Parts: sequence; C-alpha cells; structure tokens
Amino acid sequence: MIDRAVHRRRRALFLFFFLNGIAMSSWVTRTPDIRDQLAVSTAQMGLVLFGLSVGSMAGILCSGHFVSRFGTRPVTAVATLLVIASVVVVAAGSGLASAPLVTAGLCLFGAGIGSGEVAINVDGADVERITGTAVLPTLHGCFSLGTVVGGLAGMAATAASFPAHWHLAAVAVVAAALFAYGIRAVPAGIGMRTAAPASDTGRRSRPRVWRDRRLLLIGAIVLAMALAEGAANDWLPLLMVDGHGLGATAGSLVYVGFAAAMTLGRFSGTFFLNRYSRATVVRASAVSGAVGLSLVIFSDNAGVAAGAVLFWGLGASLGFPVALSAAGDSGPDETARVSLVATIGYVAFLVGPPALGFLGDHYGLRPAMLVVLAFVATAVVAAPAAGTRARTSPPVRVGPQDEVPLHPQNSSARRPSQSIEE
Repeated sequence: MIDRAVHRRRRALFLFFFLNGIAMSSWVTRTPDIRDQLAVSTAQMGLVLFGLSVGSMAGILCSGHFVSRFGTRPVTAVATLLVIASVVVVAAGSGLASAPLVTAGLCLFGAGIGSGEVAINVDGADVERITGTAVLPTLHGCFSLGTVVGGLAGMAATAASFPAHWHLAAVAVVAAALFAYGIRAVPAGIGMRTAAPASDTGRRSRPRVWRDRRLLLIGAIVLAMALAEGAANDWLPLLMVDGHGLGATAGSLVYVGFAAAMTLGRFSGTFFLNRYSRATVVRASAVSGAVGLSLVIFSDNAGVAAGAVLFWGLGASLGFPVALSAAGDSGPDETARVSLVATIGYVAFLVGPPALGFLGDHYGLRPAMLVVLAFVATAVVAAPAAGTRARTSPPVRVGPQDEVPLHPQNSSARRPSQSIEE
C-alpha cells in the first residue's frame, strides 16, 4: 500500500528527469538546423541563447520560495508544463523562422528546467529519507539517459533531414504523455514549510541555513562537479576539435562517450553508496574527474585525451546528486537546504561555461579547463562534508507531513525536515 505508493512516486520522478533530459538534448542536437532556419549569425544566435540563461536563472532563484509555499507537486507540474510549452514555442519559431519566438521559447524552457529541477530534487531527497536508500543518483542518471536517447534521436532526425519543427513537436507530444502519467503519483504537501512559530527561533531558522559551514562545503562540492559537467556539455566537442585536432564527427562521438559515462556512473551510484560512505564516493568521483581533466588538458595524444573523457564523465556523474542527498539531511529545513545547494549547482552549470568560453577565446580551451580542474580538486578536499549514511531502518510514511518510527523503543519525534541519518 504505502510501499506501492512510494514505488509509483519514485518511478514518476524517474520519468520527470528523463523527460527533461530528452527535451534538452532534442533542442541541442537541432541547434545548427534551427540557426540555419533563422538565418542568424553566430553572434545573433548567442543573443537567442541568452533567453535560455535568463529563464533558467529566474526559475532557479524562484523555485525554493515556491516549493516552500506550495510544495513540490504544483511546482513540478507548472515547471513541466512550461518545458512542454517551450518546446512547442521553439518548434513554432523554427517553422516560422522567427528568432524572437525561439528566444521566448528558450526563456520558457529555462524557467521550466530551472524551477522543476529544484522541486524534483527536493522530492527525491524526501523519497531517500522515507526509503533509507540512495535515490538521487539514479534520478540524475535518468536525466543523463534522457540526454543520450534524445541526442541519438536528434542525430537520426538530422541525418534523415527531418524538419526540426516537426521533430520538436513530436518531442512535445511524448513529453506531455509522460507528464500526464507521472504527475498523479507525486503527493501534495512535500517541501512546504509549516507556519513559523511565534518564537524568534523559528524566524531565525532560514538565515542559519546560509551560515551552516558544512552546508557551504557541500555547496562547494556541487559547484565544482556541476562546473565539470556543464563545461563538458558546452565545450567538449570543440575542445576535442580545436584542442586535439579531431574531426567534427569524432568530437561529437567523444561527447556521446562522456554522456554514456555520466549515465553509467549515476545508475551504478546506488551500488557504491550502499557499500561506502558518501564522503568516500564523492572523493573517488572528484579524483576520477581530476585525472580525466588532467589528461585532456596536458596530454597531446588525441587518443589518450578521448579515453580520459570517460574518467571525466564518471567523476562528474555522482558529485551533484550525492551532495544534494547530503544537503537534505545536514539539518532542519530540508527544503531550504536542498534548494540552496541546488541553486549553487545550477548557477555553476549555467554561468560557468560561458565564462570558460571567454577564457578559451583568449588563452585556448585546453588552458581554460585548468579552472575546472582547480575546482574539482577542491571537491577532493571538501568531500568529508558529504558525511556518511547510517544503516538505520527507514520511517513509515503515513501522510505528507507525518512519519512513524519502525522501532517504538527507539522513537524520538522528528520533524519531516530532520535527518534520519548520522
């Protein structure tokens, strides 16, 4: 009964991450075709893409507040509907050759992705708390799997000269079907903050989240690993072409290898987290990412650099989801903690790569990646902040805001936002 409901809820979260991955990679793979359809220059296309950044930042910055006020279910629903609508708008803009319409669609897309990702991560952290098992790595693995599936479909559509606007319209139909199936399994009330008590202690709980030293160290881990992932998503093909002399097709294949390594790392994450502490997993991930980046930056052998990308992808795969898990049980007010760390991660994911482009324009892409390497190295040092996961029996959920301990003799009342770990 309850177990079945949690099962359906977890499956629904898998679908939402998968949906976002397909939507994103479908757009990315058709970018050259849409640029040609719009007949814009590279600089003008940069202005079109700016709509994505604006929408993403707006969604990320507002999501935590909306989740605290309304819960994850309505935020997830609205965010996913924005993603579906955005794909339709971008498709219409491509078909009508309207750059402003495509820009507006990308703004909606960014707002949906940004706000939805934070809400789904909060919900995923809550499922982890209920089940006592690692869930977020697999959730993020579904996003990576979605990018691989959507990317392959986009490449096939491009090879078949299938019009981009019809391709995106088909993606919107598939996304709408996934949304209709999944949203029913997400319960109401998750992530909502109860009314603050009259005492000053209640009013001061939120500002203390920003002053929590451990939480800030967890944020540093997310910052580093999100930057490593974002840098590869935006620059890896060009890095291999310009920095190592590969052809365009080979550069794209290297990126597919990176995405596949990310997917493998995230789907195998639960296996390692059930056997080792989160700190150990984060440290191993950061070391793997640092080794891969070092070889890509310093090796002049294109084959070695291409193979090293697999270490880069495996290393970048678990840092973000594992750190979000750690943030969720680092103290009270789970929603605020996960929202803060997720915001740091998505800001790094979105803002970092353009800054790397500026450095790459002046010094070359390989030297620019030294910045990413430095941040990943700091994640090795900050890894102990991720903590460990105690082997305790999970609570039984009886309602959105209630839980009953399995062992009454060990019961001590806990609020939903408090940790069941450590």
